[in-house]
Amino acid sequence: MATSRGRGPGARAAHRVQGEPAYVLHRYDWSESSLILDLFTRDHGRVAVVAKGAKRPYSQLRPVLLPFQRLVVGYSSREEEGGEVHTLKSAEWAGGSAMLTGAPLLTGFYLNELLMKLLARADPHPVLFDVYARTLPYLSAADDLRVQAALRAFELLLLRELGVLPQLDLATLTHTPVQPEARYLLHGEAGVVEADRPEGVLSGRTLLALQRALEADGLEPLQAACATALPELRTALRALLHYHVGTPQLRTRQMMMDVQRLLDRNQPPAR
Repeated sequence: MATSRGRGPGARAAHRVQGEPAYVLHRYDWSESSLILDLFTRDHGRVAVVAKGAKRPYSQLRPVLLPFQRLVVGYSSREEEGGEVHTLKSAEWAGGSAMLTGAPLLTGFYLNELLMKLLARADPHPVLFDVYARTLPYLSAADDLRVQAALRAFELLLLRELGVLPQLDLATLTHTPVQPEARYLLHGEAGVVEADRPEGVLSGRTLLALQRALEADGLEPLQAACATALPELRTALRALLHYHVGTPQLRTRQMMMDVQRLLDRNQPPAR
């Protein structure tokens, strides 16, 4: 819960936040002993905090401030020109799934990069926070199709929370109902439009199923709807995300592609 205190007419407002659910999205070296963390918090959105002394071997914060681990944090700040400087006061592990490793680790960093690039600071998205928390365990699934369905569902809900996902059962410019047998594209500006090229095409049937799942507000039904059209949905959402991110390639996606190429090159030849 945040509180504000003033110290006179010229004093800057002080804020304290305690007991806030959070995840570490990214960490930067700030000094020899301290870190700057980009946190995704449930009630305050994305915030940056300074974790003083967190790199010291005996710091109680050092083993806690890890990505993909649900935390409960407390921080304080003093408004300054151009924004706020937050100081981490406490952080405790709040339980949850085991640390991601291997391929799921890269996939998790992909989700974090999306949040870093698309969420404005101090813009709360509690629904998206809960979706992120529920999606993380799926990243370690043994079935890659299940992982991909979880990723596509998260991308759809992220776009919806940002207000940039068009209604999928209507052609955006004409407001005509989407037809199950027709083919459509997801366009960054024009929304749902009839397809005029083969890349990134989605069937009307798929769009209608996705819209029904989104309206049901259930993560598992949405994942199930995504699973029926994974290759084309991946291409369509990638183009839409890149449009709103403003870059043709995300760093984590490029890294995953480089790792896959390395693995393919090291595979023994078929006999």
